[in-house]
Amino acid sequence: MAKDQIRQALEAAADEIVEMAQRLAPVDKGELRDSIGWTWGKAPKGSITLGKVAENSLAGDFTITVFAGNGVAYYARFVEFGTQKMPAQPYFYPAYRATKKRAKSRVRRSITKAAKAVANS
Repeated sequence: MAKDQIRQALEAAADEIVEMAQRLAPVDKGELRDSIGWTWGKAPKGSITLGKVAENSLAGDFTITVFAGNGVAYYARFVEFGTQKMPAQPYFYPAYRATKKRAKSRVRRSITKAAKAVANS
């Protein structure tokens, strides 16, 4: 039960980050916006990632990764950081920074709630 609560909190936090990054992403054809997502485990090849919860810290099955880019939208990092010929149009890290505090709080609350539930059982 505790693991389910923590997983749900991680998913909600990842959803919030993804939604904001998708809103902030510049849209030409929509490929970049559509490439932003999250997954349990490793991100798709060629994508940039925000980071992940370490596998060893939470029993090995809590690795969630927020990412942008894929085989089609391989240019995600160029848009985020810019190039010599193109200015940066940040969307990924600003979304993370804007939602990080709330996401951490959500996960922390779920862990506390799960610990209390286990202690009261």
